[in-house]
Amino acid sequence: MSAHKILFFILFFAFSFFVKAQQNQGFTVSGQVSEKSGQIIPYATVMVEKTDFSMISDENGKFVFKNVKPGRYTLKITAVGFSNLKKNIEVSSKDVNTSFQLENELNELQSVTVLGRSATDKVNKQAYNVTAIDAKKLHNSTLDLAHALDRVSGVRVRESGGVGSRSELAINGFSGNQIKVFIDGVPMDNFGSSFQMNNIPINLADRVEVYKGVVPVWLGGDALGGAVNIVTNSKPRTYVDASYSFGSFNTHRSAVNAGYTAKSGFTIEVNLFQNYSDNNYWVNVETADLNTGKYFPNARVRRFHDKYRNETAIVNIGVTGKKYADKLLFGITVGENKADIQTGARMVTVFGDRYTRGNIIMPTVKYQVKDLFTKGLNVNISGNFNLGEEQTVDTVYRKYNWFGDYKQYEGAGAESSRTLQKLRNNNGIAIANITYSLGERHSFMLNNTFNTFDRKSSDELYPQSLVYQQPQKSQNNITALGYKFDYNEKWSTSLFIKNYYLMREYTRSYNPSGNAGDIAYQKYNEDQSLQGYGGATSYYLRPNLQVKASFEKTFRLPTPTELFGNPNDNVEGNVSLNPETSNNINAGVSYQTSFNTVNALAFDLNFMYRDASDFIRTTFNNNQNKTVTLNQDSVNNYGLDGEIRYSYKSRFTAGLNMTYQNLRNMTKYEPEQNYVSYYYKDRMPNIPFLYGNADATVFFNDVFKKGNNLSVGYNLLYVHAYYLYWPSQGASKLDIPEQFNHDLNAVYTFADGKYNIALECKNLLDNKLYDNFSLQKPSRAFYIKLRYFFTKSK
Repeated sequence: MSAHKILFFILFFAFSFFVKAQQNQGFTVSGQVSEKSGQIIPYATVMVEKTDFSMISDENGKFVFKNVKPGRYTLKITAVGFSNLKKNIEVSSKDVNTSFQLENELNELQSVTVLGRSATDKVNKQAYNVTAIDAKKLHNSTLDLAHALDRVSGVRVRESGGVGSRSELAINGFSGNQIKVFIDGVPMDNFGSSFQMNNIPINLADRVEVYKGVVPVWLGGDALGGAVNIVTNSKPRTYVDASYSFGSFNTHRSAVNAGYTAKSGFTIEVNLFQNYSDNNYWVNVETADLNTGKYFPNARVRRFHDKYRNETAIVNIGVTGKKYADKLLFGITVGENKADIQTGARMVTVFGDRYTRGNIIMPTVKYQVKDLFTKGLNVNISGNFNLGEEQTVDTVYRKYNWFGDYKQYEGAGAESSRTLQKLRNNNGIAIANITYSLGERHSFMLNNTFNTFDRKSSDELYPQSLVYQQPQKSQNNITALGYKFDYNEKWSTSLFIKNYYLMREYTRSYNPSGNAGDIAYQKYNEDQSLQGYGGATSYYLRPNLQVKASFEKTFRLPTPTELFGNPNDNVEGNVSLNPETSNNINAGVSYQTSFNTVNALAFDLNFMYRDASDFIRTTFNNNQNKTVTLNQDSVNNYGLDGEIRYSYKSRFTAGLNMTYQNLRNMTKYEPEQNYVSYYYKDRMPNIPFLYGNADATVFFNDVFKKGNNLSVGYNLLYVHAYYLYWPSQGASKLDIPEQFNHDLNAVYTFADGKYNIALECKNLLDNKLYDNFSLQKPSRAFYIKLRYFFTKSK
C-alpha cells in the first residue's frame, strides 16, 4: 500500500474517531438569569425538560450544561418571587449560550403605588382595589410598618401612646379586627404582643400590600373591610442588612436581616430586631397634689412609667429551587417584651408600678411548589403554633399622680386589680392555598384557613380560683373557592364563594342556692356556619386608564380577645358577640400621564359603600377603665378616597391624598325599646371620618462624590376632629381635637447604597396629638439611623 493511501486511512480513522467522540461528548448549553431590569437573579432553578439535566445557577445567575446531544429542547427556569419562564433552544453543530429575563411575580396586585414613589403599574390587570408600598424605598427611614401604612390613602393607624403602645389599623371606616394583617399570606392573628405592627422594622418587608374592601381569595381569612399583606424578600440570595437608630426619649431600635443560599439550594434566613424606649415624652394633663389636694388643670409633665422593650428573632432553614419544592422552610420565631402601664383606657387614671410582659415561641413551616404533577398547579402550605405567654403584674398597693408622687397603703392591694395572671393562648393557624391555571385565561383558586385557640389561665396569687379553670376555647375555619378570567390583557374578572365556621366554648357564672358567695359555672358550646360570596372586575379603557368595581357579602367572626378579653390591654370580654356581616361595594378609576418627557402625574379615585349588620365596635365599660366590644345592629358607610402624585424626572416627587367616610348608625330601635333611638342616623363615635396626607421629597444626585445621593423630605398628617361618644349625647360627648403632624427627614447614601445615614424630626411643631381620647401621643422627637447593606446579587 502506498504511503499516501496509508496516510489517507490514518486521517480517515482519526476524523471518524473525532466525530464519534464529539457526538458522544455533545455540546455545551450555558446562559445567565436576570430580571427585566437587568439585575442578576442568583440561584435560579434551570431544567431541560424531558431530560435529567437540572441545576441551580450560581451567585451571578450563570449555569452550564455539558455533553448535551444535538436536538431540540425546552429550558424551564424558576425562581422564588418570579414567574416561571420556558424557552425553546436547538443544539446542532455548536455550543449554545442564551440569556433569560424573568418577571417579578406580584400576587394579584391591581395597582402598585410606591410610597416614595413611582407611578402605578399600568400593565397589571387585576381588579382589586389595592395600594402597595415599596418598602425598599423606606429602608433608610426610622419608620416601623405601622407608621409607613399611616401615609397611605384610606388608611389610619391609631396608637394609644409611644413605642410599643397598642395600635389599631383602620381602612375606610372599618378598623381593628375588621382588618386582617398577614405576613407573606399568613394571618398575624396569633403573633401576640411581642410581634405587632408598630414594633416590626420596615426593613423586614420588601413591599406592603393594602387591600381596601374586597380581599383576594389567596389571602384566606375573614376580613370585613380590607387587609394588609407584609411581603418579605423571599428570593434566594446572600445578603446582610443591618441598621441601628437612636432618638429622643432614650429610644433605641436595631435590626439585622441576613440570608444565605448555597448552590445546592440550602437556604437559611435570619431576622433579628429589638426596640427600647423610655417613652418619657411630655404630656398636658389634669392632676392634683396627693397631700394638699391642690388642683392643676393643665400641668406639663413627663410620662414616668412607660418603658417598653422587645427582642425578636426569626430563623428559617430549608431548601429552595428543588424539583419537589420551590421552597421548603422550617423555622421558629422567638421573642419577648415588657411594657410598663402608665395609664388606664383614659389618662385620668395613672399608674406607677403596673406592667405587662409576654413572649412568643412559635414553630413554623412553609412549603411552596409550582407545577405540581401538572403544569399550572401550584401549592402553598404554611402553619404555625404560638406557645407563648402573656402576663399582667399588678401587686403594689399605691395611688400615683402625674407628678410621680404616690401614697402607700397597707395590706394586699393593687393599683387597679391585684393580679399575677398568666395567659397561654395556645393559638395555631394552618393555611393551604392551591391554584390551577387552565391556559392563559382561566385560573381556579382554593384556600382553607384554620385557626384554633385554647386559653389556659393561672394566677399564683389565687391558685385555687375556679375562675382560671374555666374553658376559653374557639375554632374557626374559612374555606374559599375562586375563579379568575383574563381576556386580552384588558379585562379581568374574579368570582368567589366562602364558607365561615365558628365554634366557641365558655362558661357563665351563676348562684345555684342564692346564698352569698355560692358560685357555679354553666358550660356553653356553640357553633355556627355562614356563607359569603363576591366578585371583582377591571377594564383598561386605555393603556393608562383603568376602571374597576367589586362587590362582596362578607362576614367577620369575633376574635378570641373580643370574646374572652385581654387584661394586658385593658380589654373586657363579651362572649355574646355575634359575627358581623357587611355588603361591600367598591368602584374606582386610575389614570397616569406624562408630559414633556420629564413630568409624570398619577390620579387614583375610589368610592366605597358598606352596609353592615351586627357591626362590632369598641367602647368603654361602665367604669371607663377598660374597653369592651359590642354589636351595633345596623351601620352604613359610604365615602371616597383619592390621591394625586406628581414627579419631575428623578429629582422631585410630591403627593396629596384624602379620605372621607360617612359612617352612620342605622339602628332605629335599640333592644327592648319601643321608641326611635336617640342616636339613630348619628355618625359612629370614636372613628375619624376625614383625614389625609401630603408629602414632598427632593433628590440630589452625586453629592460630594459620584454615586452619593441625598434626599430631603416632608410629610404632613391631618385628621379632622371627631367625637368620643354619640354626637346627639350633648355636652358629655367629648371630642378628639383636630390633628396636624409635621415630619421632616434627610437621607444620605454612599458607596452605591452600601452605607446610609438618615436624620428625622417627628412632630416638628410639637403639637398635641391624639389618636384616642385623652391618650396623648409623643411630643417633638429627633432620630438618627445608620444602615449597612450588602448583597452578592448586586
